Amino acid sequence: MDKFIIDGGEKLYGKVRVHSAKNTVLPLLAASVLTDEQVKIHGVPAINDVENMLHILSEVGCVIKRQKDCAVIDSSNAVSHEIPTRLTKELRSSVFMLGSVLTRFRRAKISYPGGCDIGLRPIDLHLSGLKKLGVEIVEKDGYIHCSAERLQGAEILLDFPSVGATENIILAAVKAAGITVIRNAAKEPEISDLQRFLNAMGAKVRGAGGGTIVVEGVERLHGVDYTPIGDRIEAGTYLIAAASCGGEMEIEGVPAENIAALLHKLRENGCKIHTKNDKIELYSDGKLKSVNLVETMPFPGFPTDLQAQYSALSATAKGATLVVENLFETRYRYAAELKRMGADITVRGRAAFIRGVEKLHGASVTAGDLRGGAALVVAALRAEGQSSVMDLSHIDRGYAEFEGTLRNLGAKIKRVRI
Repeated sequence: MDKFIIDGGEKLYGKVRVHSAKNTVLPLLAASVLTDEQVKIHGVPAINDVENMLHILSEVGCVIKRQKDCAVIDSSNAVSHEIPTRLTKELRSSVFMLGSVLTRFRRAKISYPGGCDIGLRPIDLHLSGLKKLGVEIVEKDGYIHCSAERLQGAEILLDFPSVGATENIILAAVKAAGITVIRNAAKEPEISDLQRFLNAMGAKVRGAGGGTIVVEGVERLHGVDYTPIGDRIEAGTYLIAAASCGGEMEIEGVPAENIAALLHKLRENGCKIHTKNDKIELYSDGKLKSVNLVETMPFPGFPTDLQAQYSALSATAKGATLVVENLFETRYRYAAELKRMGADITVRGRAAFIRGVEKLHGASVTAGDLRGGAALVVAALRAEGQSSVMDLSHIDRGYAEFEGTLRNLGAKIKRVRI
């Protein structure tokens, strides 16, 4: 097990070019089994979630090659429709394999997916959408058994604009007979990127970024050489850190519209922000004022994946902030750890009331999930004295070269093996 040792109080200065988005790369990797030709994906971050997905692809028979930051997938000899249990328990995004494996083999077997413990996150929407496409589903002994003699296009209305369900249905529909229409679809930029990727392979998908997506089934897909969009959550995490600590930062690789809700809040906090194309410049004196309300919503609302980090910033902003988490019911596990550093946070159900304090102090804290772990790092960078952030396995799921990037920005942070 590793931990971070962080000496807080340093301002952050410099430039960061973000990696390809974790939440895009994972479904693109799953989609690679839709063709028996070579797929090459650039900018693939060296994070645990990606490595687990690559291991899953290897287990079903794909040949994987890593070329610097690229992943090359050859699924021409893929033979298995069973997704290995030991890996699905580590990676919630393994559920994306359902749609693509079904399309490839007309059957799939998967155990219930794992990932961060931030709430129930049921996959009912995934399964009900697949049923509409003609998939027979049997749930038995902790496994989901899916089969379909023939995938058939259908009209599908999602009860909630779930990102994962939207992507899984698209992956199952790209080679289904006829036309599939997904209503109340998720609008996240990662959905649009999946559409671009699939269309580059010969699919016929349109409407991503809006509430209705139309998929016209095709007979075959071909290989592709593709560079995904930049990681807006990674970008947001670094921007929040610079805003909280003070300093100047330039983020490259993410257009402002992909994190507009965060930038709006940071401006309210008192940060100066300039944007152009895929570059975002931020200046902060570290003396922030609080905003009244932050409420997580599906895109284009405030991202749930930045809620914890923004709460860490709010812990030292002048005034009080009410944070409402509308997507995941147990996403405040980090709050108790922040209180160990002197934060004033009261949690009631899906709401957290944060009264800004003058300063945080160093402490030993433990990351309980990916984004909560990032929040603890943000808080430690701002705090007076030395902090230890324990259990980096969660943080390593989603941030590549995290401590190295922060050191390059002026942070005093090092990784230590326990």
